[in-house]
Amino acid sequence: MCPSCEKPHAAHERFCSECGLPLVVAGEAPVERRSELALRARKIRPGFTEGPLVRAAWVRNQAEAELVQGLLLEEGIPSLARRSGGFDVPDFLAAGPRDIMVPWSGLDAALELLGDRSGGRRLPAQRRPPWMRALAVVLALIVLVAFAAGVAVPLLR
Repeated sequence: MCPSCEKPHAAHERFCSECGLPLVVAGEAPVERRSELALRARKIRPGFTEGPLVRAAWVRNQAEAELVQGLLLEEGIPSLARRSGGFDVPDFLAAGPRDIMVPWSGLDAALELLGDRSGGRRLPAQRRPPWMRALAVVLALIVLVAFAAGVAVPLLR
């Protein structure tokens, strides 16, 4: 019903056909509640969701992990906090380091956002530089020569 001329109208009409006044709904329309996950999903950019998960950051505890995940989400980058391996902390505690994992397509944006200072000098995962292998071989040879010399000296006496 129009508040000015009191002409009845259907619920879908927005303006009065007699006086042109905007029509106001008397009751409040029910507001659809969205879950927290649905609200978070709306922020994620589809371009950052492709590829396998890779480590973008390392943090000291769960609180820092949630902070970094919030920063990434504000830029549309989805992330996952995973407990770092090798630490003897029960899983139910918030203590202990975490790896922040992001999809491969969002890694560059995440590193830029989080301030990666390495300048692209990051080593590939699970690979050692060639000089480390050479150093390991040289050290192994030194140990073998020293052991052989140490064993041979008592045998010569």
